[in-house]
Amino acid sequence: MSLLTNLKSAPRKLPPVAIFNAVCGLFYLANGAVIIAWPGIAQALFFEPAFTGHESGLLRVIGMTLAIIGWLYIFGSRSGGAQVAAATVIDRLTIVPLVLFGVALTGTFPHLFLLFAVLDPLLGAIAWWLLSRK
Repeated sequence: MSLLTNLKSAPRKLPPVAIFNAVCGLFYLANGAVIIAWPGIAQALFFEPAFTGHESGLLRVIGMTLAIIGWLYIFGSRSGGAQVAAATVIDRLTIVPLVLFGVALTGTFPHLFLLFAVLDPLLGAIAWWLLSRK
């Protein structure tokens, strides 16, 4: 099978949690792409302090990471496997809030990171609920 054929393949009927995680992946991918293209969004929408050094480059790396996570959520979810959904729940409820709250407390992009530190666990809780409805 070719690489593109493998990317396009998916089970005929995806469970609701897979569809939800794929939509979340699209959200992450789009947000990552916006941050890559416009790191100044941190100041424009989140009222972060002006960059004093090379923060725009760091923000682009964060955008790339977010976009890659979104890409993997989309295609992991398209497999229809419950393991993918369960894995996303665990990191969304533990690692993401712990790290992002900690980094936000240091004053590094606090508004942006606090938003994701709250939003991501909420999305993880929804995914857990959808996963448990099987």
